[in-house]
Amino acid sequence: PLQVSFTLELEFSCSILLDRAEVTLQATSDSTEVTPEDNVVKLSVPIRYEPNLFLSSNTNLHRYEVRPLGTFTRSPGPEFTSTVKVQNLGCYPIQNVTLHMALPALGHHRATILSVTRVLAENATCVLQPPEEGTRVVPVAPEDLQHLDR
Repeated sequence: PLQVSFTLELEFSCSILLDRAEVTLQATSDSTEVTPEDNVVKLSVPIRYEPNLFLSSNTNLHRYEVRPLGTFTRSPGPEFTSTVKVQNLGCYPIQNVTLHMALPALGHHRATILSVTRVLAENATCVLQPPEEGTRVVPVAPEDLQHLDR
């Protein structure tokens, strides 16, 4: 028996979203077939669309000054803005996208090192939650880096 194999590559339109692709394959021949019905196959394949999300971030402050232990001032440091953008580059709408961000808000002895003062959102709902009670703060031992160039 003769066997033929091939690959079908299909491109789908973004304007019409389908849940299945149906393909009918039929082989014909010049000879007389005893059972011509076995020369036809109908395939139905479910289509799954993958999201094409692009995540980017930007900040206006690219350097943070950490003062030695015990020399913290009570006044806030420089204000900085950090922007996180989630873009849908795909061709169909995405629903129920959740983005979790963990910000370094607590330092040694649970000292506050970052306070979120404002959250602005376009086309999204943002919920600001403090760390759960019992969240472990991993202490970082002081280290003298003055002898290093960078």
